[in-house]
Amino acid sequence: MTSVKQNVQSGLIWHWLFIGQLRAFPFRYIFAALSIAIGIALGFSVHLINASASDAFGDAVRNLSGSSDAQVAGATNLGFDEQLYPRIYRLAEVADVSPVIEMSAIFGGTGERVKLIGIDPFRAAAITPTLLGRQDNSGEQSAGRTGGQTAFPINAVHLSDAAFTLSKAKAGELLKIRANGATHEFQVAGDLPGIEAGQAVAVIDIAAAQWRFDRLGVLDRLDIKRAENSTQSSLARALEKMLPSDARLSGAENEIKKRTSLSRAYRVNLEMLALVALVTGGFLVYSAQSLSAQTRQQQFALLRILGLQKNSLQRQLLLEGLALGLVGSVLGIILGYMSAYLILTIVGSDLGGGYFSGTPGPIDVTITAVFVFLGLGILTAMSGSFSPGRRAARLHPAQAIKASTGSLQNTEHPAWLPGILLLLIAGFLVWLPAIDGLPIFGYLAVAAVLAGAIWLTPWLARTLLTPLTGIVRRSVAFDLALHHILRSPAQAAAALGGIVASVGLMIAMVIMVSSFRTSVDNWLESILSADLYVSGGFVETSFDPDQQKQISQLPGIAVVEFSKTMNISLDPGRPPVNLIIRPVQSSNYRLSLIDTTKQDIAGIPIWISEPAARIYDLQVDQNIRLPISARGTSVYVAGIWSDYARQQGALVMESEDYDKLTGDFERSELAISLQDPENIDAETERLKRQIGNVAGSDPEISNAAGIRNIALRLFDRSFAITYGLEAVAILIGMVGVGATFAAQVGTRIKEFGMLRHIGFGRRKIIAMLAYEGMLLGLVGLAAGVASGLAISQILVHVINPQSFNLTMNTSIPYIVLLGISAALLVTSGLTAIFAGRRAAATDALRAVKEDW
Repeated sequence: MTSVKQNVQSGLIWHWLFIGQLRAFPFRYIFAALSIAIGIALGFSVHLINASASDAFGDAVRNLSGSSDAQVAGATNLGFDEQLYPRIYRLAEVADVSPVIEMSAIFGGTGERVKLIGIDPFRAAAITPTLLGRQDNSGEQSAGRTGGQTAFPINAVHLSDAAFTLSKAKAGELLKIRANGATHEFQVAGDLPGIEAGQAVAVIDIAAAQWRFDRLGVLDRLDIKRAENSTQSSLARALEKMLPSDARLSGAENEIKKRTSLSRAYRVNLEMLALVALVTGGFLVYSAQSLSAQTRQQQFALLRILGLQKNSLQRQLLLEGLALGLVGSVLGIILGYMSAYLILTIVGSDLGGGYFSGTPGPIDVTITAVFVFLGLGILTAMSGSFSPGRRAARLHPAQAIKASTGSLQNTEHPAWLPGILLLLIAGFLVWLPAIDGLPIFGYLAVAAVLAGAIWLTPWLARTLLTPLTGIVRRSVAFDLALHHILRSPAQAAAALGGIVASVGLMIAMVIMVSSFRTSVDNWLESILSADLYVSGGFVETSFDPDQQKQISQLPGIAVVEFSKTMNISLDPGRPPVNLIIRPVQSSNYRLSLIDTTKQDIAGIPIWISEPAARIYDLQVDQNIRLPISARGTSVYVAGIWSDYARQQGALVMESEDYDKLTGDFERSELAISLQDPENIDAETERLKRQIGNVAGSDPEISNAAGIRNIALRLFDRSFAITYGLEAVAILIGMVGVGATFAAQVGTRIKEFGMLRHIGFGRRKIIAMLAYEGMLLGLVGLAAGVASGLAISQILVHVINPQSFNLTMNTSIPYIVLLGISAALLVTSGLTAIFAGRRAAATDALRAVKEDW
């Protein structure tokens, strides 16, 4: 007895119990560990993919910025006056300055997009040497690019390796490049060895860029090298004092920060969705450990009698949870790395968000990330083991050792107060603001709703099913199934924890996506009022006043209106917003207004999008200053409109006001109402040729229905990863509830044997279990639907507005919800039947023999 007590009191007993249980019920623990592994794999792979894309973007920005200590960039696409260049160069804090012209361009032969940069090679050599070209001296019309660095002839262009691939040009050939509404030929002089792989860049002389592409007198950027006797802060102060309103102090790190901040909410939400499967896995661990505690209650009672303390017994189940979490997390990290590698290799790094569509960088696995996800998996598994361990520790040894396996049931009415308190906490959390742009309290509210719903599952089972006991029935199998569930609500909670979590989150996501899609569809229908929309494609095509007049006079056009979109920086620390120049009150352009001014205010009005209003905390009638000119322009907010296309925000200004402020009468987009809209296909082809002849390039023409279909396809693509993650979560839940129900059936072999002895046939036992499965599915469905509806409102009205600055109306897809409900009920019933066949096949005499 002394040696037994020593083993009990030592740490050796825990692995005997765990290994024995693992050998007896291997699939129960395999499913639990796999669920943890899948959750960690999804979260880790999404993290690695997003990190790879962010790192690649950062490397690209740093590569193009070279060794500059600071940058001055234009606040809009119009750039700034080039006279700022010599003024900054004369500052004592400045050692050197390199002027830059930067435009979006396309190759004339292939139509592929490229970044066109104009530099002064003598200035760039000291600050951005990566932009210097290498002359091709081979004399061959081939892609072999060797030689030394050179200054630029006026018609020369140097291409990065990616640009060579996109243009399909060879050294020495003439290449057409279109930018800023003009097309010119350049001779391919060589390559850009300093540009990293995957970056499509073409570099020309800055004089050629200004002259040929109508940028005379303006610059887009100044790369600045700090003087040795100055500091970074003194340089920044000196620059800020002399910058006009249409120029901004910038830098590589600032640009990286702005882009990553724009995508951060998307990345965090995606990782949260990926970890939904991990939450479901935690409930499967809870189910497995609850059943394990029930099947071992006599073993635990004996150990308690032999000297095992309550805290040691609880620690036993926590250590088992730690082992499950460790195995699952390690496997998940390996699977996550493999998944990230395959996705980056085959699909790319975008994941549907559209933030990082370029070539991804290498996968960089940090020790911090590995330990964070390892800790999440272990913590989840141990959390799932805490409650079963606590219940096992409270078990009275004398009662447990006399009872048969799993016969001790909690017949008291389940506690409901903790569940209600969790729901009240969730109701409080939804009113709290975002933290640094992230809906942290919204996520906590979702967790509180889930925890409250699962806590209330036993109470809900009794509340929903107790009224059925008073109904007169003829089915003994149904009576037995009903009374078993009412007699053991804790077992119901163990079976339904995972399914309530996965179904609740699935329903919430279905409602959220449906609400988002319906809102986008209604928004598109309200703003797409013209028959045809014309744009320059990948790059801005400029229509000057003469071309606009020619297009207006083309036959078949009833009304044509011109517009222009440009970037404008309201805050150097935030991504630029879109400034849209167009007629505001017209038949072809509409705004879906949320709020509008009630006053008659003198000044220049603008209409801001809802994201812009939220990001910059703007309200109707408020005055702001736009960096359109060197001195800036004061305007007031005349209205706020819905916009689901521009997360960073957008402003709309009347064409006449913009023309007076800037003297820029060129436009890049058209909205056309046809005289014969019934013959829209033929009219589209004819106008495409005629407008192309006027503009000197092939424009893109789309009708309203086509734009709407493309937008919705892009929407569905962006949420495809969401659907996939949620499908995995609910699949884990379905498999888990099957494994849990099968394990519960395994603990009731004696009960089935006794029923067989008193004349209850196999078919009736199977029918009884099918009824149990259907009833449990009904309870799980009720809890899942209720929690899903609550969580969907948190997603729609809290998390999405705080993450993406968008509001929407709730739209419930009833047919989809009915399909999910039917699938859950059928799956629950079939799972119970399959589990019951094996139990019913057990020999009746062997099933009821005594164990002691």
